[in-house]
Amino acid sequence: MNESERKFVTASGHQTAYFECGSGEPLLLLHGSGPGVSGWTNWGGVMAELGQHFHVYVPDIAGFGFTEFKEGTTYDIKFWVNHLVEFMDAVGIDKASLVGNSFGGAVGVGLGVFAPARLNKLVLLGTPAGTFVQTPGLAGAWLYEPTVANMRQLMELFPYNTALITDELLQSRFEASNRPGAQEALRKLLPKPNDEGETLVKGFPEPALQKITAQTLVLHGREDKVVPLECGIRLVQNIPNADLFVFGQCGHWVQTEQRTKFIRMVTLFVGE
Repeated sequence: MNESERKFVTASGHQTAYFECGSGEPLLLLHGSGPGVSGWTNWGGVMAELGQHFHVYVPDIAGFGFTEFKEGTTYDIKFWVNHLVEFMDAVGIDKASLVGNSFGGAVGVGLGVFAPARLNKLVLLGTPAGTFVQTPGLAGAWLYEPTVANMRQLMELFPYNTALITDELLQSRFEASNRPGAQEALRKLLPKPNDEGETLVKGFPEPALQKITAQTLVLHGREDKVVPLECGIRLVQNIPNADLFVFGQCGHWVQTEQRTKFIRMVTLFVGE
């Protein structure tokens, strides 16, 4: 697949960008946050292979990627979950399994809490949970100003192996980050770093996680500098039917840094 195959559909009043491939049971792939993020930058390297087993849908969440950003819209978890539900309705999905990376995992958790009938199985990658100290990666995402050089400096905090940061990735993320309203939307999601002392970030609280009924697989990189491993542990401690797998020598991009293992684990977990 390539970026020219991007489609659009209307959901929650937003022209919503997405990719689609494969056949079989529906599988949603939700991207994370961060400047210039999109479904393509997060999932372009795995969606075709997962499409050999599932009917894969990769939307850009409202306010991110190439989906519309609308001034005056209150972007919060309830809005994003509703946007996802309306996207599912628009493309004809009644119920799907979901793989969520970071912020996309939080939207997946939201679907499990607010619309459990629409969720089959849940896979969470580097997903925030509870309250934790803001990491260099999240602080850098808030402070980012759109240039290719700044994008490279920020991206070096994401993977364990920085050789994965290609010029093509930097250019794609820079172009998306430079769209009008893109950085403003991101800053509504993340807390502004304090000038002095620690800044706290709040993910879904533990009582909300305990309401999730979907069978869940939590995947986390041991060296994640964006969402700390403590969040993965907190997820598996609170979601009733959850397992955790920790990847060594892996940062925030499990699906890229541990691609082969990731595809194998998701295929087995969702397909069984």
